[in-house]
Amino acid sequence: MTMPSWQETTAGGHKLGSMARAALWLVQEVGEGEIFTVAELREAFPDIAQIDRRMRGLRDYGWEIATAREDPELRLQERRFVTRGTDVWVPGQAKTPSHKSSITSAQRAKVLQEDGYLCRTCGIAGGEAYDDDGVALAVLNVARRPVTLADGSVTHQLVTECQRCGRGTVDRSVHLPELLGKIEALAPLERSVLSSWVKNDKRTYSSLEELWGLYRTLPEESRKAVADALELDGTDY
Repeated sequence: MTMPSWQETTAGGHKLGSMARAALWLVQEVGEGEIFTVAELREAFPDIAQIDRRMRGLRDYGWEIATAREDPELRLQERRFVTRGTDVWVPGQAKTPSHKSSITSAQRAKVLQEDGYLCRTCGIAGGEAYDDDGVALAVLNVARRPVTLADGSVTHQLVTECQRCGRGTVDRSVHLPELLGKIEALAPLERSVLSSWVKNDKRTYSSLEELWGLYRTLPEESRKAVADALELDGTDY
């Protein structure tokens, strides 16, 4: 099948959606490995609202588009077209991914119970007020989080997440082999401490960690006072 132009709205008798056209634009105008800006994308599709959001949907079909979060060479408004995925402009290729299918009420209830009715990202409970404003109350949802398994395959596992964390842009995908490898490299004492946290599903802080946390909140002048109390000179910190 001949690749249609990104400027076309129909091809082969079927309509080209905004996500498919964005994919074609990446291939035909940007090229793999190259950088583009959000402004350039919006300029190419001036009549399509939230075209950047439509482009993000390509990630569900194997397209890799890096932001400054994944690629430190990029500026905030820049993106890098890393890898081309499924040809979503081909009829039948842009079916809803299996991990996007709806979550049943029974699944939702089970996940909420297993997670202790707490957001697994920030730890807030349903109906609890956020510390930063004391007004907004947390609403819990069940989300699908991508997890890379030992064989390299990617699965999406259910996890409890509050609406605020769900709207965030931080990539929370999990690479399980990397995590398990780091656990194997722990010293016996570190492994014992981590085991107790996992067993209790709660991290406990030592008095030193609590002092460090308090120290990091201090203004520079007060941090110097702490350094003086520890008898550090200016070259030690």
